[in-house]
Amino acid sequence: MARRRFMQCDVFTSTPTKGNGLAVIIDADSLTDTQMQDFAAWTNLAETTFLLPPTDPSADYRVRIFTPTREMLFAGHPTLGSCACWLKAGGTPRDPERVVQECGVGLVEIDHTGTLPAFVAPPTKIAPMDPAEHARIVAALALDPAKILRTARLENGPVWQAFELASADDVLAADWSAVRWPDFKAIGLIGAHPAGAPTQYEVRMLAPSSGMSEDPITGSLNAALARWMRSEGRLSEDILVSQGTSIDRHGRIAIRPDPADPERTLIGGETLILIEGSVDL
Repeated sequence: MARRRFMQCDVFTSTPTKGNGLAVIIDADSLTDTQMQDFAAWTNLAETTFLLPPTDPSADYRVRIFTPTREMLFAGHPTLGSCACWLKAGGTPRDPERVVQECGVGLVEIDHTGTLPAFVAPPTKIAPMDPAEHARIVAALALDPAKILRTARLENGPVWQAFELASADDVLAADWSAVRWPDFKAIGLIGAHPAGAPTQYEVRMLAPSSGMSEDPITGSLNAALARWMRSEGRLSEDILVSQGTSIDRHGRIAIRPDPADPERTLIGGETLILIEGSVDL
């Protein structure tokens, strides 16, 4: 057992306790896989991360990401939260305009040139959703087929069963009571708000592996949705997405497509560090 630096932060919000919480162990070098998983189960947050020296010379640090039940290759709010905690703990990036994170999907850039820090959405595999899975989810959520605009199976580390619905109200009205992990896995819903609303889209992520009813704010899902929309020519300007509304969170995700590079879409948000200290682990 050793004393290790520890931080807890709230990501994708400007209001403390209204974002997505993240626990971060700064000095995780000597921890075993079992210790990491046990600690993540103990925090019982959607994700807990562990910072390590990079193995790739291009990276500033390496992160491992755990839910209470499993390790993940990539996740969005742990990327922004881990980066903020690494910087707060005294980390110095090679490039002052960006931090390079090493994780299960490879290298992820966190851009610091804009108003908000933003990670570059990783490559996303886009495929048709399996018809049987589509029918099963529609029945479980009691979705009106006439309100489903399009669907896809998206993979950017996690795998998402994504539904774009006719409106944000349709997204918020979806009944999640019959949808739980592991019988269902990572369902993403997105729908547009009316013109003039504070945000352009509403997103929900149902059946998270954390065991929650739904995930508060999900950067990796928003990244996959943004790559999907952009691949179909439906994302040409900056948008602001709200998530967590149905569970009393105030999540805000800023999505910025780089006009000079169709493969570069930035997923940004605020991180608030709420707790700093140490943990004996």
